[in-house]
Amino acid sequence: MQLFYEPSLLDGATQLGGEEAHHCLQVLRKSVGDQIHLVDGLGGLYTAQITAIHGRKRCEFDIIDKKEDHGKPAYDLHLAIAPTKNISRIEWLLEKATELGISEISPFISKHSERKVIKEERLKKILVGAMKQSLRASLPVLNPLRSFKDFISSVEGSASEKYIAHLHPEHQHLSKIYRGGPSIMVIGPEGDFSQDEIEAAKAAGFTGVSLGDSRLRTETAGLLVCSLCNLH
Repeated sequence: MQLFYEPSLLDGATQLGGEEAHHCLQVLRKSVGDQIHLVDGLGGLYTAQITAIHGRKRCEFDIIDKKEDHGKPAYDLHLAIAPTKNISRIEWLLEKATELGISEISPFISKHSERKVIKEERLKKILVGAMKQSLRASLPVLNPLRSFKDFISSVEGSASEKYIAHLHPEHQHLSKIYRGGPSIMVIGPEGDFSQDEIEAAKAAGFTGVSLGDSRLRTETAGLLVCSLCNLH
């Protein structure tokens, strides 16, 4: 099944345009009368029939059927992570996290961060591609890049389980204390968090956790967290 993303479906959209329409019409050679499948990024999977084609990058369709919560994951994970110096590594992580059904992503800048700029539009395209490839209908929320302090403030008071992974050896492994409810998981840069940042997170209700004895790259730690939550 080939999926096409149209975020305006909930507003009554009946046209597909841009890159999605180009792929539908020029690559897959869809024509009037053919059925296609669309997603709105909010869990809706639509079956539609093409009714008209206008050039190479626009077609009209009628909705035939709709399914709610298509491919909805059994867990709710908000991953906050410091972007890596090599941006391709964080792009890879976001692709895999989307395939595993992550709900929300918050990139942040901490004291030891090596990257302080990201291209949000490029990252959003990666998320859309991964959503369609994995046959999901929910697109993870991608929040703007902000400081670690601002991120902590934004989730203070949240009822979610909140965890921060850092290199202090006395913490329990995440797999032993994760309870399976809506969760916020924070992964720092490869230089780890500063002590002040750890204390600020604890004051905001975060529990320190270990991800094992190995020293992991940032993107590896992020993928491990997504996998553990998915398997739980």
